[in-house]
Amino acid sequence: MISTRLTEDAGIQYPIICGAMYPCSNTELVAAASEGGGIAIVQPVSATMVHGYDKPDTKEGLRAAIRHIRSLTSKPIGFNALIEKGSDKYLKRMSEWIDIALDEGIRFFVTSLGKPDWVCEKVHAKGGFVYHDVTNRFHAEKGIECGVDGLICVNDRAGGHLGQMSMEEMYEDLSDMGVPLICAGGIGSEKELNEALEMGYDGVQMGTRFIATEECTTPQDYKDAIVEAKEEDITWTTKLTGVPIAVISTSGTKRHNNWLIRKLLNSRFKHRTRVLITSISFWRMRALARGKKNSSNDLWSAGKSVETVNSVESATTIMRRLGESLESNKNLKQD
Repeated sequence: MISTRLTEDAGIQYPIICGAMYPCSNTELVAAASEGGGIAIVQPVSATMVHGYDKPDTKEGLRAAIRHIRSLTSKPIGFNALIEKGSDKYLKRMSEWIDIALDEGIRFFVTSLGKPDWVCEKVHAKGGFVYHDVTNRFHAEKGIECGVDGLICVNDRAGGHLGQMSMEEMYEDLSDMGVPLICAGGIGSEKELNEALEMGYDGVQMGTRFIATEECTTPQDYKDAIVEAKEEDITWTTKLTGVPIAVISTSGTKRHNNWLIRKLLNSRFKHRTRVLITSISFWRMRALARGKKNSSNDLWSAGKSVETVNSVESATTIMRRLGESLESNKNLKQD
């Protein structure tokens, strides 16, 4: 078996994370990916407000979602805590969600977009681990100061929020930090997975590959777009959250918001503006995830790993095939 600091921290067979994706991380996908031997991450907004676990409220909805996943797999699952400033109400809800996740036995957490010190305090008190999304050394150092146990290194080939550096540049820049480094971006097949671990990463985080799966409940148009897209079809837009996000280019794709939004994003109101933009995007993407007919103006988030995604398969099958490719790689340390 492959042994890395990620497999030890998360208690998993393969050092592969199926990343949290809004709105794509439905409970069946999380269960199927974890069942394959890696670990999938619960995205609480997707679980509670997109895929039906929002009654009687989002707190009990999250508990119901986690228990549904547990009914489908006994393998470890993780939890995503997006902790950006901007809304006290949202941060209070996230704190409650983290408490529920811990109460339900989750011990692996991925934080992003905020200062994770308070998350580390909660999770470490229960013997868990916190890995933090970073795009550069500045944020990596801030994460380490807050007590995170590992860094998810988001590079320039990622879907979702984009980094600026290549996977090679990020490893070279952060390899002296003394914590596990996870490569996030551009991993779609066995080839990129093995290259990342041979480079020295302790694991990878994958998103786009797991959207094009049988268990993911996103529209078939989205899955087909991923299968059909090539690397050169990936562009970026700020229209979803106010910062660049990688998307599949269509005739209706626009990179920037209007001039007023751009001005607000560069003012002291930037956090509140991003909350507003994200809220608007939430309702649009929620409608798409629930079956609304798509149009040329809809945005499909995806990374450059689309180049190596050629079919829709079971997430369990994909995870096992990826993991088995590591087991047969004689250049990697194996137990």
